[in-house]
Amino acid sequence: MKKKDKISAIIACYKDGQAIPVMHERLTKTFKKMGVDYEIIFINDGSPDNSEEVLKKIVKADKNTVAVNHARNFSSQMAFTSGMNIATGDAVALLDGDLQDPPEVIAKFYPLWKEGYDVVYGIRVKREAPVIMQFLYKLFYRVFHKMSYVPMPLDAGDFSLMDRKVVNALNTFPERDRFLRGLRAWVGFKQVGVPYIRPERMFGKTTNNLYRNFNWATKGIFSFSYVPLQIVTLVSLATFVVSVLAIAAQIAARLVWPDSAPKGTTTILIVVLFIGSVQLLSISVLGEYIGKIFEEVKQRPRYIVKSILRHG
Repeated sequence: MKKKDKISAIIACYKDGQAIPVMHERLTKTFKKMGVDYEIIFINDGSPDNSEEVLKKIVKADKNTVAVNHARNFSSQMAFTSGMNIATGDAVALLDGDLQDPPEVIAKFYPLWKEGYDVVYGIRVKREAPVIMQFLYKLFYRVFHKMSYVPMPLDAGDFSLMDRKVVNALNTFPERDRFLRGLRAWVGFKQVGVPYIRPERMFGKTTNNLYRNFNWATKGIFSFSYVPLQIVTLVSLATFVVSVLAIAAQIAARLVWPDSAPKGTTTILIVVLFIGSVQLLSISVLGEYIGKIFEEVKQRPRYIVKSILRHG
């Protein structure tokens, strides 16, 4: 008898106590309909709600479910990393625990994986969010795509189905400041996207805001692009050229039209403010890259597991 494929679903949970039972039910129904072996790995990433108690009940009743409780919140990227390190499936699916990644879409990923695609990722063709946020998300992915030194798929988040060899490759990466959708593109292999509509959270309020999204965007850009450094170089070069031309113009004006040369502090003030702004911009860009280096060289654990719950 031919062995069934085994799929591991890894769900990153934070403040998703209400959504966890729904996610478990929908995933179980999806996998049974697909006719595959499966395991469901919930990563409770330091949720302050009752997620741990909810997971205890589910694990006790279902032998296919594993729950990992982190000692505190380490971010969704570390939650997925934690799950990938213990997943045993032939393929691994990554989902957010708030049900914005519909579990039923995995059934669309699966045939493409069987065809030979090593990574099948979801493309957010539409998301149920305010118009301004939809615009900003679209803008980020296009800017990120243009700036990255690795081809990045547009409108693709962490929601995906990855072959075992891709997961094994990602598990070897030592870096701590992770941007998984970027690393997923970096490893290569055969990849394809599947469009889906991303709904709003079913329960509670989103933990994202403009500030967190900005940090998330800069994290991706500074992890996979040197364009900010190149921009600083070009701006510095342009400032130098303008300064040389301005000095030459001042000297010429003094020699040819002594009385028409600029006087007073206005010109000096403008020049000082302009050059100071360029210097501050340069320092801030360098600081972002230095911060990433500092985070890596500390060599701290990427996450700390408080407990792992298994059936029985």
